[in-house]
Amino acid sequence: MYYTKIDRERCIACGLCQLIAPDIYEYDENGIAYTKKDNNTGTYPLAKEDTLPFKKAYRSCPTGAIMRSDTPFS
Repeated sequence: MYYTKIDRERCIACGLCQLIAPDIYEYDENGIAYTKKDNNTGTYPLAKEDTLPFKKAYRSCPTGAIMRSDTPFS
């Protein structure tokens, strides 16, 4: 099980995460990404069907702004 959130300081609004995993990531009015289901807290586990898109987005992020954990972020 994975948990994810965006390090918003590192996000450059490239659009890849939302393009690859639109059910997981969205952008605010400034183009900075965040996780949709938990408002970027990293406390909501990813659904099983979101695992592959998450992994692709995680590997594709040019700045490493996508964070992952096996436990909820505190």
